[in-house]
Amino acid sequence: MKRFFLDARELEHPAPLEKSIDILKQLDNNSYYYMIHRKEPIPLLALAQEHNLNYISKEQNKQWHIIISPNPNINLEELLKEKIENV
Repeated sequence: MKRFFLDARELEHPAPLEKSIDILKQLDNNSYYYMIHRKEPIPLLALAQEHNLNYISKEQNKQWHIIISPNPNINLEELLKEKIENV
């Protein structure tokens, strides 16, 4: 499975959303997008919801971890748990 990754913790608005939109356009059923951000990216999550993408976001240690994928068969919770453990 292909992973697109963005560490947006030090990026200023609107760069994280702009970069994320470019990545979302590249997603297919064999890929997912993983982002780390200092705040919950509410506009990005709303955009994912509008486009019927599956997503999960979780705050841990003052960092937000987000995974987005069009594939409904990916266990986002398990994938996010793995990513958080490896940060």
